[in-house]
Amino acid sequence: MANDPLDEFFDSASHRVHSSPRKLAKVVRAAYPIGVPALIMKSSTDRFGEAAGYSFHLGTPDENLRRIASWLLTNAGSEQKTLVKLIRRLWKRHGREDVALAALLLANLDHKSLGTDPWTILASNTSRKEPAEALLLTIEEVLRAGKSIPNDEQLLTWCKGRTIDGHLAVLVIHAATMRGERVSSEVAEAIQLVSVPPGDSLLGRIKARIVAS
Repeated sequence: MANDPLDEFFDSASHRVHSSPRKLAKVVRAAYPIGVPALIMKSSTDRFGEAAGYSFHLGTPDENLRRIASWLLTNAGSEQKTLVKLIRRLWKRHGREDVALAALLLANLDHKSLGTDPWTILASNTSRKEPAEALLLTIEEVLRAGKSIPNDEQLLTWCKGRTIDGHLAVLVIHAATMRGERVSSEVAEAIQLVSVPPGDSLLGRIKARIVAS
């Protein structure tokens, strides 16, 4: 039976890289193409990445990204703070794979022992402008992992903060209500004041649905 190339790559990595977010960022970037057949779609995925606001998009399958996340979490041990710093580096580099991997890590960190929560980390890493898809992907991954939505205080702070924080609130509430959760009337009112791009934008449609519900 042939050896798995991604497993071989993991086995060849020095354990010391797990103490350095800078080195880990380089290692996972090298891991993304492994096992992806010749990256046949590279030109089209590059165009997709540019259009969506990503710095690159290599077409790495979700299964591979989950394996990379599992390897990172398994080998982090008690050094999960390094992964929090890695999330910042991944989000800043902003490849499509980086965002998806950051979402997986964010959803599966031991936040209780770290004294953190996924929403605060996500908001702290967002820039003034982010692709709605990147935010929604991350939000859905966090909710899929069984994490609670932000409390009203946090949602209201987002609604009154930066434009991108307001967008984050809109997308969180959208994802939560699609799962059957309800938000308070105070939050629902605050959402109405969040500025979204004009025209038929994804955020505009989502906000309109929330306001109408």
